[in-house]
Amino acid sequence: MADKPPPQAPSSVFRRILRIAIFVTALYAFLLSIEMISGSLKLLGMPFAEWLINLTNHPVIGLFIGILVTVIIQSSSATTSLVVCFVAAGTLSVEHAIPIVMGANIGTTVTNTMVALFHISRKDEFIRAFPAATLHDMFNILSVIVFFTIEVFFHPIGYVSSKLAQWFAGVGGFKVASPLAFVVKPVARAIIHLLGSRFYFTLPVAVVLLFGGLKFMVDGMRKLVGSKTEVFIDRYLFGGPVRAFLVGLTITAVIQSSSITTSFAVPLAGAGLLTLQQLFPYVLGANIGTTVTAILASLVTGSPLAIQVAFAHLLFNIFGTALWYPLKIVPLSLARLLGKIVSKRRWFALVYLAVVFVIIPVGLILLLRR
Repeated sequence: MADKPPPQAPSSVFRRILRIAIFVTALYAFLLSIEMISGSLKLLGMPFAEWLINLTNHPVIGLFIGILVTVIIQSSSATTSLVVCFVAAGTLSVEHAIPIVMGANIGTTVTNTMVALFHISRKDEFIRAFPAATLHDMFNILSVIVFFTIEVFFHPIGYVSSKLAQWFAGVGGFKVASPLAFVVKPVARAIIHLLGSRFYFTLPVAVVLLFGGLKFMVDGMRKLVGSKTEVFIDRYLFGGPVRAFLVGLTITAVIQSSSITTSFAVPLAGAGLLTLQQLFPYVLGANIGTTVTAILASLVTGSPLAIQVAFAHLLFNIFGTALWYPLKIVPLSLARLLGKIVSKRRWFALVYLAVVFVIIPVGLILLLRR
């Protein structure tokens, strides 16, 4: 008869329970901080974002407006839902809306990079976390380079999405509530209200929560490396590309935020619990899952053109997945290259963040508007 494992000491059980409680609290602070950052930026920029969207009269301008608007309001789902409403109202054409949606896919990845910057003081973690964060960037940038060019000249996404819209027009809409709307949003709104709904008060508090939550999350995960948690993540969440893809898709569709889904994985990569190969299909699933919000919004409007834009967003992500998953060596190599650069020059991460998400979009919008 096999010997039974010795019972755990009460102090050991208590320490494990305490670590779990600290991790859950840190996770909640992390989610709360992202919701507060989004709410803070909306205080600053929602009217400005609406004004920007109405400026587009050229597909390239639309693309970079999509990036900038999503950086401002911190949500590709919010950007695409806003675009869907504008199209339904007749103030934005489908041809101008599709490039904005493509740009939104790039803009939403800024959150990942901001989360990765938390690790900048720990070199070993940073050179794992930064490539993990920018993997999402690389996929979306590469997809835009290919499919934006094809769409401008041949309109395959516009054509296929119009056919899908004809099938779904008149279906009627329904809403799926995100669990975060019940758990996180009321607290975030209460804190913002207590701070007077002032951007310059709410954003610093959100950043403190972000860094504090991430610190305790990462510290907890570092202690869990090599334990049953690592086995659980490897076997059940990222145990294969199909499973990782479905996990990313399902979580994002439920919580309606690819920023949160992918940002949560960055500390896991920084702690050494995830590799880029494991992360890539998860990111692809999150990219497709985030289209659910705009599709539901379009069905609510009942407008065939609005439904077409929402399906264009879905098709763009499906086509990108179909192209770049077989060619995953390209985005993976680019993310690793960025990791090598920042391992030697960590300041380059800040330059990358500013150039890709602010300087290039703003510069090209101003240049092309002349």
